[in-house]
Amino acid sequence: MLGFAAACFLTGLPFVLMGAWPVFGFMGLDVLLFYWAFRATYRAARAYETVRVTPLELLLTKVGAGGTRAEWRFVPAFVRLEREIHAEFGLQRLSLVSRGARVPVGDFLGPDEKAEFAGALGAALAEARAGPRFS
Repeated sequence: MLGFAAACFLTGLPFVLMGAWPVFGFMGLDVLLFYWAFRATYRAARAYETVRVTPLELLLTKVGAGGTRAEWRFVPAFVRLEREIHAEFGLQRLSLVSRGARVPVGDFLGPDEKAEFAGALGAALAEARAGPRFS
């Protein structure tokens, strides 16, 4: 950020010396917008989801960028993993569906990552439906 601000300052300084001072102001505006974009990105990056699957429960926790927390609990035997696949772009939406409730999961992932996550979650659900294993 400091490097970008320094480059804008050094680039804008000749314009001030030539008398075109509004150019320098717009360079400063660029720096402010760049800073705002980085802050918004870092704030959005604080959001996350966790999924925990046991033979008795599937727990989905979503924490928003502002710290808001929401939890959903499902019985693995009654939950269905629903995939919405686009022919050209791949896996677009992934949802957990149980008893009329539909909760989207992994919205922040790309299509390839969603497909990988769907495979892992599907395998975890199948193992949970099989029940606990005792040695």
